[in-house]
Amino acid sequence: MGAVSPSKLGAIRFGAFEVDLVSGELRKQGRRVKLQEQPFQVLQVLLEKPGQVVTREELRQRIWPADTFVDFDSGLNNAVKRLREALGDSADSPRYVETIPKRGYRFIAPVNGHRPAEGLTPGPQEVRSRLRRTYYFVASGLLGVALIAIFVYWRNARGVPPSVPKIQSLAVLELESLSDDAKQGYFAEGVTDAVITSLARIKALRVVSRTTSKQVDRKKPMPQIARELQVEGLVEGTVQRSGNRVRITVQLIHGPTDRHLWADSFEDDVQDELALERDIATKIANQIQVKVTPEEQAQLVNVRPVNPKALDAYLNARFHLEKAAALELYKDKKREREEEVRQAAASLERSVREDPGYLPAYIGYFELVDSPTLSRLDFVDDAKAALTKALRIDESNVAAHLAMARLLIQYEYDWTGAEAEYKRALEINPNSADAHGDYADYLDNVGRNTERDKERALAQALDPAHDRTFSCCGGNVNFHPEMSLDQKRAILNEKAPDDPFLTGALAKEYAIAGRYQDSVDLYVRCLTLYGWYDFVRVLKRANAKGGPKFALEEWMKAAEQYSERNDDFPVFAMAFTYASLGDKDHAFAWLDKAVDQRNWCIIYLKNDPVWDPLRSDPRFKQLLQRVGLPT
Repeated sequence: MGAVSPSKLGAIRFGAFEVDLVSGELRKQGRRVKLQEQPFQVLQVLLEKPGQVVTREELRQRIWPADTFVDFDSGLNNAVKRLREALGDSADSPRYVETIPKRGYRFIAPVNGHRPAEGLTPGPQEVRSRLRRTYYFVASGLLGVALIAIFVYWRNARGVPPSVPKIQSLAVLELESLSDDAKQGYFAEGVTDAVITSLARIKALRVVSRTTSKQVDRKKPMPQIARELQVEGLVEGTVQRSGNRVRITVQLIHGPTDRHLWADSFEDDVQDELALERDIATKIANQIQVKVTPEEQAQLVNVRPVNPKALDAYLNARFHLEKAAALELYKDKKREREEEVRQAAASLERSVREDPGYLPAYIGYFELVDSPTLSRLDFVDDAKAALTKALRIDESNVAAHLAMARLLIQYEYDWTGAEAEYKRALEINPNSADAHGDYADYLDNVGRNTERDKERALAQALDPAHDRTFSCCGGNVNFHPEMSLDQKRAILNEKAPDDPFLTGALAKEYAIAGRYQDSVDLYVRCLTLYGWYDFVRVLKRANAKGGPKFALEEWMKAAEQYSERNDDFPVFAMAFTYASLGDKDHAFAWLDKAVDQRNWCIIYLKNDPVWDPLRSDPRFKQLLQRVGLPT
């Protein structure tokens, strides 16, 4: 690749950094990084020729003119040192600036999303680094237990060096994909999740769940992010895939002080992706000097290769599932949504055919039925078979147990079997906040409130930044149980005014409270966003004619007529609205349909206040018994 002209590039981007050549500034995630003039000039010259050797003589001519009376060697060495400090780089294991002994330097990181050389070609020092890592993968299986025992002995005998801040809690921020391909974005998500999963196996380390860490605003200063997530350590980095090669760069930061503790670059074939992820987890554990048991060390080094074709098919499935989820409940999008689901199912089938041992693909089948709004009964048998196979391959996989538990609850009403799955997940990883949180929701649904509170408290302690005492509706919108409806509405208007599902959920709450005009207003907004314009017209006309309660009744009549010819209007909306209007006969009729369809609203029968008007009716007790809930 030829030289990159700064004038053409304007702002040059690499990793989490951006160089503004006009203002002469180096920024990291939007925040200016202090860098003196000469180190910045060195960086600018290196960025003009990414992947190429820039000689010391060329740097002298560009930055230290002949009439400058300084010790050039000392000045250049000091400038490069300061540049590396600003980038969090290391001469021994470089991610950005590689030293070419006796010649000069080379910039080796991707620039503006492109590799400096075709095929992720490494420099000599990178080759040596890769050989060392390859040796590590081979030798770690034999020496891992011995090394960790030596490490633990050293730590206990001598204590943690004072220069290393104490880190017992950690958050892995979403790793950034350097590819413009949306499917590779899912690959970066998968790498992030795998690193978190590996680190979460270490009982002495509290690791924030990805659900929590991915919601953080990355533009905020690191100390603020650390405070919000209530952690001492932060991990950030980038992921780039080129063909069958993958490069992962990560850096460890002491959050409270924004101090860079360690950085490294990992590169290998895609089939060794899992080895890379667990190597990252192992090195992070070593850097923060957290206690790792021999059993945990064995889990970190026990990896199997990944088939690139299976991975690509799985990423394609994730891509289509995301598109299908974005279309749910929208008017006239049924065929388009079903086609996306069909393509996702075909891609998952291709993935397991390419690699019958590829675990993520089997767990991915659960996403075919794990819809927050619709039921996909056609895929239930395949999803259960896939999860069963996943647990046969790796019985210690927490995600597979949690997915199986949810499937058993919603689609088989097997509450006993689901509880066994939750308990097994917690036995495998008692530090999993998601497992404790999911089990707490289960206990809430079956009415075991004392146990629910205990599990929720454990989940809260393991992941303090995720306030599980709140009623979480999705995204960044949290409603506290003690909030008034108007307070909830203000939060919704501020944080998610264009989210149709959350708008409809709040409209339901207003209807329960008998505040029908507010309910109508919100349902009008919800249905407009979803594209149900015929129903919007019905609501508006009826509201003008007979008031808000009459409007909701007329809307339900129109929806009944529509549903006689179509099956894409949600049954839960019908059941909710009829219950809030006190129309028990119609509410139970639609609840019966919801049970037949295995709709998600059924599992919340015992505790959702929308059903309060129905609880005194004998049919409600029969309904609870039908779905296996205690009466």
